[in-house]
Amino acid sequence: MARILVINSNTTEGVTRRIAEAAAAATPPGAEVTTITAPFGLPLIVTRADWLVAGPATLAGLAAHRGGFDAAVVACFGDPGVEAAREMFDVPVIGISEAAFHAACLLGRRFGIVSFTAALRPMFEDCLERSGLAARCAGFRMGPAFAGDPGQVAEERRGLLLELVRASVEEDGAEVVILAGGPLAGVAATLQPEVSVPLVDGTVAGVRLAAALAGMAPARRAVRARPLSGYPEGLGRLYGG
Repeated sequence: MARILVINSNTTEGVTRRIAEAAAAATPPGAEVTTITAPFGLPLIVTRADWLVAGPATLAGLAAHRGGFDAAVVACFGDPGVEAAREMFDVPVIGISEAAFHAACLLGRRFGIVSFTAALRPMFEDCLERSGLAARCAGFRMGPAFAGDPGQVAEERRGLLLELVRASVEEDGAEVVILAGGPLAGVAATLQPEVSVPLVDGTVAGVRLAAALAGMAPARRAVRARPLSGYPEGLGRLYGG
């Protein structure tokens, strides 16, 4: 039985519930999934500064469950802390951004990225560049500024998201569209009947890839050899958690 740990890198429990529902629905036979919330940090990850805080919070959450999972999924678009986690843990760690990009590339030649606020775009562009797949991106379609409950944004902006998806397809030429962001977990499935191209949910892609890699990737020794006991508490004090 492959044990998959999914972590929401922000502190909004409503977002964690959305992610947990999408992750549970995507979990294949022979795997089990546990979803947790970052132990400290911010209610929504929007700016690069937010992303920098989310990285240590993500690492702290993973460290608190070390030894209890065979693969991990960081359910925050932008993949905060993923590269560091791959050095620190001896199991596969998947970010939902990279998982979504690669899944989209297998479903079409060019993919569009849709999300609920344009404030996220610079962080998404950085993540896309790091993945090496920027040339496959047809463009971004993003909503206006958002200041409400992150756990409710998917419902509040459903109509807008559908408009943005259609614009990505009809105006940008996207053959696949990614619904980007942890708060949008589960939205792709609800919009898919109304859209003519495949929609990719990063949480779903991350869980499916994690389950596959948990059975494929050989065990390796983490670069960080010293024990991580006390690590979450230390990070919490550092960032005021």
